[in-house]
Amino acid sequence: MGDAFAEANTGTTAVREGYGFDEASLGRWMAKNVEGFKGPLNIEQFRGGQSNPTYKLVTPGQSYVLRRKPPGEVLPGAHAVDREARIQTALGAQGFPVAAIYAACTDDAVIGTWFYVMELVEGRIFWDATFPDVDREDRPAYFDAMNTVMARLHGFNPEAIGLGNYGKPGNYFARQIGRWTRQYQADELAGRNDDMDALVAWLPENIPPGDETSVVHGDMRCDNIIFHPTEPRVLAILDWELSTLGHPLADFAYHTMMYRMPPHIVPGLADADLAALNIPSEQDYVAAYCRRTGRASIANYEFYIAFNLFRLAAIFHGIKGRVLRGTAASAQAEERAKAFPILTRMARKSMEDCIGSMSPSQGRYWREMDDPTRCNPEAGRSCSDPVAAERILPAP
Repeated sequence: MGDAFAEANTGTTAVREGYGFDEASLGRWMAKNVEGFKGPLNIEQFRGGQSNPTYKLVTPGQSYVLRRKPPGEVLPGAHAVDREARIQTALGAQGFPVAAIYAACTDDAVIGTWFYVMELVEGRIFWDATFPDVDREDRPAYFDAMNTVMARLHGFNPEAIGLGNYGKPGNYFARQIGRWTRQYQADELAGRNDDMDALVAWLPENIPPGDETSVVHGDMRCDNIIFHPTEPRVLAILDWELSTLGHPLADFAYHTMMYRMPPHIVPGLADADLAALNIPSEQDYVAAYCRRTGRASIANYEFYIAFNLFRLAAIFHGIKGRVLRGTAASAQAEERAKAFPILTRMARKSMEDCIGSMSPSQGRYWREMDDPTRCNPEAGRSCSDPVAAERILPAP
C-alpha cells in the first residue's frame, strides 16, 4: 500500500483543472516580496496536498513551494495557511527542522486565496510506515529520529518563541472535541454517522484530569517528514495546518497511532511483524518519548488514542464533504472519503475498549501495555509497573 500512497503523492503534475490562478500576478508579487526572486516562473502542482493545494514554483535559479487555501467554499477556521507560515517561521528561528518561509500573502486579489511561499527541501519522504527502502539494521535510527523531533517540539516554551497567543492554553480536549464536533455536524452534505455520534456524546464526558500545554503539530506522521537523502536525520516537518497550543500527549498519541493504523488508510503498522522488520514496539517507542520528556509513563494513553481516532475521522469527514462539493485538492481525496466509516468504527471500538476495561471494584479504566497476565486488577494481579499497565481514566 505504500507504493500506492507514493504514486498518489510523489512528484508534480500540470496544475489540475479548477486549481489554476493568475501566474503573472503571482510573479509580480514574488518580485516585490521574495528576496532574490527572478523569473520566468513555471508552475506545477504537487500530487499530494489534499487539504491545501501545494505547488512547485520553478525558476532558472531556484525552486520554491507555494501553499494556498483551496478555491471555493471552505469551512470557517479551516485551511489557515497564515498560521502555517507563522509557526514555521517561529520554529525555524529556534533551529527546529522546518522549511524556511520566504513570504506570505493575505490579499485574495493576488491569486484568489491566501498563500505563502517557502523553501523547497530536498530529501526522502516515506509513504510506508515500515520504511521498506531502509536497511533493516538502520530502521531503529529512523524511528528514534521521529521520536526525538516530537520530544523536542513539545519541549519549547510557547511564550519564549513568540507563540504564546498561537492558541488558547489549557482545556485542550474540550476545545478540540467541540471544534471537530461542530465541523462534523455543520457539514450536512457529508452526512451523519452513528459511530461518530456515539463518540460525540461520550468523549466530552470522559476527559482525563490534569492539563498541559505545548506547541503541537497535530498531524505528525512519517509522510509529513522529510528525511536526509541518506541519513536517519530529519530535515523538515511538513503540513502544519492543524498546529496549535495543545496537550503534548494528545499530539504524541496521534503520532503513535501509526502502530494501530491499517496501512490502506494512512501509513500505518497494523498487523506488521515489528520484530522481523526491526521496528521498535509501541511500548518501547512510548518509553523512549517518556525518557526524553522526563515522564515515568503516560497515564490515560488509551483515551488519547480514542480521541485521536475520532479527530482523524472528523478530518476525513471534512474531506468527504469537499469531494461532494467538488473542492477536494487531491486525486487521493475520494479514497480518504471512502475510509471515513472505517475510521469511525475503529474510533468507536477504541471507545468501547475503554468502557469495557473499567474495573467495577475500583472504578478505573486500565490499559494493559504488555502481557495481560502481568496486570489484572480483577484477578488480583499487581499493576505497580507504570509501563506495563497504566490507569486510563477515572470512572465518570
